[in-house]
Amino acid sequence: MLDAPRELVWQAFTDPKRMKEWWGPKGAKVLHSKMDLKPGGTYHYGMQMPDGMAIWGKFTFREIVPRERLVFITSFSDEDSGITRHPMAPSWPMLMHSTFTFEDEPGGKTKVTIRWQAYQASPEEQAAFDAGHDSMRQGWGGTLEVLTAYLAKAARPKSKPKAKAKT
Repeated sequence: MLDAPRELVWQAFTDPKRMKEWWGPKGAKVLHSKMDLKPGGTYHYGMQMPDGMAIWGKFTFREIVPRERLVFITSFSDEDSGITRHPMAPSWPMLMHSTFTFEDEPGGKTKVTIRWQAYQASPEEQAAFDAGHDSMRQGWGGTLEVLTAYLAKAARPKSKPKAKAKT
């Protein structure tokens, strides 16, 4: 449950400038964030991890229902947007099918449901994915902490600059 209206949460997931502010595990810094939000379009991102390692990733959008659902194929990537293996887990699936849903909740809050599954995976890749659930839950927990902080900041009313006194 996110303490922000669905429109703002949707924008956080679909605007590459906003994604740059929060996407990725806690402590990561997004260095590249480019999105073509349409079926067949992509979101390509690069981030620097706390240890200095660069990680690239890509979403290929399959379905977009504004403010309700995003469906896409997720992969690790290189700087040129090519699909690559997980840099630290060679048996991780090359592709994952992701569905994010967004629902209004009382009090101006938003429920986001994230579902991932290995896609076109070999038995070894499926086993790695299944064994990685606790790690994924921990990673998503950190990512959602960063998103929560971003939404709190983004939801604050902007203060107007004070007018200069005439002398």
